[in-house]
Amino acid sequence: MSVRVRFAPSPTGFLHIGGARTALFNWLYARHTGGTFILRIEDTDAARNTQEAVEVILNGLKWLGVDWDEGPATGDPKGPSKGSVGPYFQSQRGPIYKKRVDELIQKGCAYEHEGAVKFRMTREPIVIRDLIVGEVKRELTDREMAEPDFVIVRSDGQPVFHLVNVIDDLEMGITHVVRGEDHLSNTSKHIALFRAFGVEPPAYAHIPLILNPDGTKMSKRDQGASLTTYEAEGCVPEAVVNYLCLLGWSPKQNREVLSREEIIQLFDLPQILRHNARFDATKLQWLNGEYIRTMSFERFHEFAVQALNRAGLPITRFSTGYIRSALETCAGKIKQFSELADYAGFYFTDELAYDPAAKASLGPDERARLSRLREAFVVLEHFNATSLEAALKEVARKLEVKVGALVHPCRFACTGRTSGPSLYHLLEVLGKERVLQRIDRALALAEEAAQSP
Repeated sequence: MSVRVRFAPSPTGFLHIGGARTALFNWLYARHTGGTFILRIEDTDAARNTQEAVEVILNGLKWLGVDWDEGPATGDPKGPSKGSVGPYFQSQRGPIYKKRVDELIQKGCAYEHEGAVKFRMTREPIVIRDLIVGEVKRELTDREMAEPDFVIVRSDGQPVFHLVNVIDDLEMGITHVVRGEDHLSNTSKHIALFRAFGVEPPAYAHIPLILNPDGTKMSKRDQGASLTTYEAEGCVPEAVVNYLCLLGWSPKQNREVLSREEIIQLFDLPQILRHNARFDATKLQWLNGEYIRTMSFERFHEFAVQALNRAGLPITRFSTGYIRSALETCAGKIKQFSELADYAGFYFTDELAYDPAAKASLGPDERARLSRLREAFVVLEHFNATSLEAALKEVARKLEVKVGALVHPCRFACTGRTSGPSLYHLLEVLGKERVLQRIDRALALAEEAAQSP
């Protein structure tokens, strides 16, 4: 049997991190087994669905590298067409649902009721043999026992989630339904619908929920719930994929940093853990830093430029060579690209904003040493990292102070910060003219501050 799985989001807002993980688990299972991954947009609720939300879903999956295998053939909304762009939209499949509802009515499995259509729910317990949760016996509650039947088509003619979900899974030949555990309560209704159509349901695998660090369920309002947050903060897609996999899945090799290819090879449903997963932003940041540290410089450059543009820095004013040299001093030094503007923004501005907490770095002694260092820099014939380091160490020797007594005030004067890229290399990138101008300005500001009452 060839595996066929699907991700079926409703476009009512942003792509939740839990939904992204569900899509990823389905995609990984399809790739691991050589099966088919289908994207189906459940957009029958016209009042709540928006095209903007559809684009958010599509762009989020593309950012993660989750591609789908099927889509409606041109002119034939229900016909799968291998290799077409897709996805399927439920709003385009109305005739299919109507035909299937008529079938249920003719079989006596559904009936009209006050303008709506209700499904005649079985009164017998339904056993759900879940590949992750295990065997679950679902019996009707006392309230349901009195009125077990449920609406499948509302009085306005719109089919409900339970109906279209099952019909699409049936029509598309879905073999495995991999979805969040919060859908487990719906599964008995879905199994009953499948059997009413005369077919056995697909295999179900309900994956654990993602919780906040305090153990509460992660809702749409919680920090980190939206996938777009991670792109905006400069996370690497591969790191997010890697981390999402570790939320509820274990490769059982005591490893955490895994390439996409390794994950595909190792991923299988029996390895999905039973207990809920707690989201750990610190661990994601660490993992992201590992990916940044080992990525090629060309890729680092691409992400870095995007991050600097997002931060509003005027990098287009600078030459390609200057930008590249500046970024070379930053490679492997940050854990996410949203840090880059603060870490390296001094390269791309004429007016430094000096850290108020560090202005004490330029006291009388520091100003005197910095002035001596400036004199050494002025006469340098080659303004490169090697010469700059030698000149600074020579000044420190003559002043009989440690190297740090010059490094720290020089860094502060030229960057406005007390930490950052290698000092000698950043001075080389800035160039003699900028460095001397910045030292002069820092000294003037420090003198002015010292004379203020």
